[in-house]
This record gives sequence, C-alpha cells and structure tokens, in this order.
Amino acid sequence: MTGWKFAFSRRWAGYLALTILFAAVCSGLGAWQLARRDEALTELFKIDSNFDSNPVPVTEALPDLTAFDESQKWMPVELKGIYLTADEMLARNRPLNVNPGFEVLTPLLLTDGTIFIVDRGWLPTGQEQDAPDTVSAPPSGTVTVVARLKASEPDLPGRTANGDQVATINLTTIAARLDQPTYTGAYGLMDTESPAATEKRPAAVVKPIRDEGPHLSYAFQWFVFGLLAFIGLGWALREEYRSVNAEDPDERERADERARKRAAKPRNDAEIEDELLDRQLT
Repeated sequence: MTGWKFAFSRRWAGYLALTILFAAVCSGLGAWQLARRDEALTELFKIDSNFDSNPVPVTEALPDLTAFDESQKWMPVELKGIYLTADEMLARNRPLNVNPGFEVLTPLLLTDGTIFIVDRGWLPTGQEQDAPDTVSAPPSGTVTVVARLKASEPDLPGRTANGDQVATINLTTIAARLDQPTYTGAYGLMDTESPAATEKRPAAVVKPIRDEGPHLSYAFQWFVFGLLAFIGLGWALREEYRSVNAEDPDERERADERARKRAAKPRNDAEIEDELLDRQLT
C-alpha cells in the first residue's frame, strides 16, 4: 500500500478517533479550569468590594430575615443589641491553620426584637475534651457590633452534633432551636464590638489572601496537550509514510537529502566523544 492510501485504513481511523477524543477531554478540562478561575475572580471581587467598606445598618443590607445575596459576602454591617449568652453555640469541625477547633456563635438580640447570629471567632479544641477549654464571655448589656456577612451553610448528611454544638452554621436549624424571629439568610463574622469584652476574644477572621490560583496556567496546559495530540498524530503519519514509501524514487531522494543535511550539521562535543568511543570499541 503505497502513497497515502494507508492513512485511510481502519487503523489510522482509530488513531484519529482516539486523538479527537483525547483533545476533546483536554479541551473540557481546560474549560473547567477557566470556569474555576472565573469563580475565583468573582470571590476576589467580593473581597475587594466589600471587606474594607464602611459598615451599613443590618436592616439596610438585609431588609428581611431571609434576605441575602452572594454579592454581599464580606459586607460589614452594624448591629446593636444584647448578647444571649445562655443560647451560645459552638460550630464544630472548624480547622484553622490545620489545627482543629470551633467557632463561637452567640445570638445577638437586636433592639427590634429579632436575633442575628454573630460568629465571635475561633477557639482550639481542648486538651482533654471535644470542646474548647474555655470560652471567653462576651460583653454584657447593650453592645454595638460590626460583623461581615456570610451565607447560611447547608446541612451535611451524616454530620451531627450534641448539646450546645452544631454541625454546620445552618441558620434555619439554629432559628428553630432559638424559637424566635432570627435572620436565616446570613450571619456575621465579628470584626469589632463596643464596649469590648473584658476577656480576650476568640481568634478573629483575617482578610482572605488575594490569590486567584493556578487555574489559568492549568487551562493553558490542557489546551496545549490537546494540540500536541494532533501534532503527534501528524508526526506518526509522516513517519509511516516514509517507511511505506521507502522504495519510491522520489522518497528515496528526499531521504538522501535529509541524510546529507544531518551529516553537514555541526556536531557537539558529546557526539564527537561518542564517535571516538565507537571507533575504539571496533
């Protein structure tokens, strides 16, 4: 089978199908990485827009108890009320810098009679029990709190908690426990409280690092892999053409020309050393 007839065989049709499939998978993975980059950029935009902005009254940011939009993530809100320390809860399974711990959730009874859940910070797991060694008390009396908004979390199947602990910060579940009008769209990561507590507060949340991740470079790599598949297919096709048509006068002439070019090509030191060793061995 001379010429290019071999390229239309079943074998090469299979090679082409595998190459297309591989390139399609690579393209899909590249598009997935671009989508992940878009998500990361959206999160960075929320941080840039909201984290250091001036606090607004909670009733302005959240006009009703279920209100919250993802674009409001990290938005500081101002609240005024009294901490309900008797109803304080601990959200379990909250690692910080690979250390296990809890987040302290303290309901704040606002002046209008509604309750807003304030995450006062993180505490490490105790030395001898599955709970913090101590939980610092919040300030008593009326307090003004500035907190950054975060969405309610979903329940996770199979994750449970007992007593004053909760498995996730699911505000609907917490509201049912409190049995009072409670904000269920969002809770707040405490930034400041005035007056401040007499005891050291739990570890505060820090501003997220501004990093979009390596998604763009990963996407580029996947697209290049897909392109290289077709380049490799073309190279293999060319090599087989040369092998199949080795006896063709025109192809033999081209092969001789390639051999002359390789012979005329300057050799490096390693190639010269290899030639000398070969001579010595023979």
